[in-house]
Amino acid sequence: MLVTKETDYAVRCVVYLARERNLVASVTEIAQQMRIPRTFLAKITQRLMRENIVESVRGINGGFRLLKNPEQLSLLEVFTAIQGIAPVSQCAVDKRKCAMSSHCGVHPVWTKIRQEIEHRLAAHSISSLT
Repeated sequence: MLVTKETDYAVRCVVYLARERNLVASVTEIAQQMRIPRTFLAKITQRLMRENIVESVRGINGGFRLLKNPEQLSLLEVFTAIQGIAPVSQCAVDKRKCAMSSHCGVHPVWTKIRQEIEHRLAAHSISSLT
């Protein structure tokens, strides 16, 4: 499993916003503080908004604010908001994608690894990363 740059940047953004629960920060501020390309971050914040992880605040002091409680927001939620399910092998996500999954010796290994990854990501709240 590969964590994409986009996911890494999304996690950095959410961690930054979680440091102060009611912080409203501009894309420019987050980008500078967390060393994320500004244009890339603008796209990421839109995806995080669609997943109800952050919200946009309009106005002169506008920007983005964490919508979810960082103690209740898991690393898995941010990961799946950007990348979807953590695939190790396509058959570990959907065994119908592989004609051999019912009699393949490695299929249960891929499935177990995917489950372990998801369990570990779910075990870390965003507040534990700040």
